[in-house]
Amino acid sequence: MSYARRVAARRRAVHVRRARRLALVALAAGALLAGEVAMLSQLVERGGASAAERLPEPAPTVAADQIIPVPVIVQATAGDPADAPKGCADGALQAKGPQALLDAFGGAAGMQAAILDGDAPCVPLDDPSLPWVVVNKTRPLQPNDYAPADVRVPPSHMVEGELRADVIDSYEQLVAAAAGEGAGAISLFSGYRSYGVQVETYGSQVGARGQQGADALSARPGFSEHQTGLAVDVVACDGGCSTIYEFGGTRQGTWVAENSWRFGWIVRYGPDQTPTTGYEPEPWHLRYIGPELAAVYHEGGYATLEEFFGLPAAPDYG
Repeated sequence: MSYARRVAARRRAVHVRRARRLALVALAAGALLAGEVAMLSQLVERGGASAAERLPEPAPTVAADQIIPVPVIVQATAGDPADAPKGCADGALQAKGPQALLDAFGGAAGMQAAILDGDAPCVPLDDPSLPWVVVNKTRPLQPNDYAPADVRVPPSHMVEGELRADVIDSYEQLVAAAAGEGAGAISLFSGYRSYGVQVETYGSQVGARGQQGADALSARPGFSEHQTGLAVDVVACDGGCSTIYEFGGTRQGTWVAENSWRFGWIVRYGPDQTPTTGYEPEPWHLRYIGPELAAVYHEGGYATLEEFFGLPAAPDYG
């Protein structure tokens, strides 16, 4: 079954379950109403009788072993765990980490579908500690001077830069696979940037291009994916490293566009996506979201995280 059909099937299943709950509640309410109507009819027929005679007759005594239990139907209300989305039933999931959240929804595809349906309030998209955090021109980091707890220089470092410690292995696997599959050497040109460093980086772009030109290519401080430690700018290094601006025309650039998802990375600012992302294409800018989500992203043919999570486009700063 295709990815689109799997998502559609999951959505139909959710609607069917909700419809069944409503039908059961309606059935119970109907049964209660029917009983009340029958009792009122009896009282009307006995209109001339005394008050004592108009009281319902006592129910006949029934032996305990003859009682048939009747299921009790309780209508779920807002905040009731019975009405919560399956993946959000455990309020402590967020504290258990990203893998616990993915598992709670039956995997990345289930979580993404629930987010698109509005059924995943327990999955924050603005928490910079989570690999799927969405940072763009309308979604600044919270706090704006956020810094990851642990950043390190990756072993294959050739130019400069650090990464969040928990994504270094996936980056190293990507670099090794590119070389092993004949694409050539890839080096990290720029990784983690603190808020202070981003002030300098953005300022230099403004000085060189003006603010409008800088905004098309560089994030303002507090709005940069590099500040999360989950983004890298890479260069091709075959007998010497080229610039990031040349990366898209290299073997490495082609390989990364086709294969980075296998290791949990995506090309964040692809071609023809400026109206959504607000940035010109950057084939050198890779963003880690995790292998499970990256596979769903690739299989679904997505080109931006905004589309992937059903978020508004962010072409300009709000």
